[in-house]
Amino acid sequence: MRGLIHALIALALSVLLIRLLQADNGYLLLGYGAWTVEGSLALFVLLDLLLFALLYLLVRILIRFWSMPAGFRHWRQARTRRRARRALNQGLIELSEGDWRRAERDLVRYAGHSEFPLVNYLAAARAAQLQGADERRDHYLQMAHTSMPAADVAVGLTQAELQLSHSQLEQALATLMHLRQVAPKHTYVLKLLKELYQRLGAWQELAQLLPELKKRQVVDARELLRLEGEVNRERLHRAAQQEDIQALLDVWQGIPWSLRRGEALVSVYANHLLNRGQPDRAERLLRETLSRDWSDTLGELYGRVGAADGTLQLSAAEGWLEGRPENPVLLLSLARLSLRARLWGKARSYYEASITHGPSAEAYRELGALLERMGEIREAMHCYREGLGLNSPLPLPELPARLQPARIEPPAPMAPPDVAPLRARGAD
Repeated sequence: MRGLIHALIALALSVLLIRLLQADNGYLLLGYGAWTVEGSLALFVLLDLLLFALLYLLVRILIRFWSMPAGFRHWRQARTRRRARRALNQGLIELSEGDWRRAERDLVRYAGHSEFPLVNYLAAARAAQLQGADERRDHYLQMAHTSMPAADVAVGLTQAELQLSHSQLEQALATLMHLRQVAPKHTYVLKLLKELYQRLGAWQELAQLLPELKKRQVVDARELLRLEGEVNRERLHRAAQQEDIQALLDVWQGIPWSLRRGEALVSVYANHLLNRGQPDRAERLLRETLSRDWSDTLGELYGRVGAADGTLQLSAAEGWLEGRPENPVLLLSLARLSLRARLWGKARSYYEASITHGPSAEAYRELGALLERMGEIREAMHCYREGLGLNSPLPLPELPARLQPARIEPPAPMAPPDVAPLRARGAD
């Protein structure tokens, strides 16, 4: 559109110039020594324009000829950049398709001429990693850092990812610790550190990292709660392995109160107390927890605690029965506590009530043992059979109502060996 406008303007000016020349084309006289040249002004103007055009064209040709080496150099550079872009695209495609050897070759081939050499070297490092070539991978990562020193975090994150995927945990730890110094608030650095601490079993370090994970919102609330539980559970496991019981008590006291109310941690801590010969501490912990919030898991564990004051323990458990009279787990625990208190009749009643509201193999087995001690063999055998039936989901094979015992014929007596020939040989 702009060219059309320019053409129209040029046409209008030409028409105007021709009209003026038709009216008066002017007169020009040039003299030099004995020579004189005369003619119309319009002709001399036209000749000047043609001469100017020829001179301009000659200057342009000379300039183009003079700049030809630089132009050729620019053309070669442009062609190399086009090849570098094609090689980068092809290498990324091959990397996605799993052709890692060719991807590495194409990515490195024109990396020095690429507009984004960082991308080439990082992708080549991944290709080398997938081929198990750790030395080439580290070389490409170093080249990536050299090509763009400002991208230290990007190179470091790629290096840490590759090291983690190759189970080079110690090297990954060194890389991530450096990155945390460079970018302490980087969320992905914190996320990789969290995964690394979990794989290393560095629960103390992970516990120190949890506040930062929460502050930077690296994980959601549910994942954070799971991590807190996992960290404190592992801390309790390690403390329980030490000879001094105080280490276990100190770790428990150091856990936030909101987490100490959780069923999972209370169960872990109570089991460790029982294993370390601290039934009274376990009983008090379970009693306080169950009085505040009932749990079948902790209720079953409470019935296995042999505290010094069994009467108090039984009384506390019977108090919980008021709110849940048909809970089979609580009834089973009451039966066990009654057994410990040598209240055989009450124990039998609780066992039977537990089986009525929720039969279990444990209740049948323990009731069968109690009935056997009480001399009720038939009832005890019935409990054993019912308990075994709960443990096996498969039905019994079909059998007749009654089987006759198989008769086993006694073996025929063997004749004594004939020793007469032996005696005769001995006499000879």
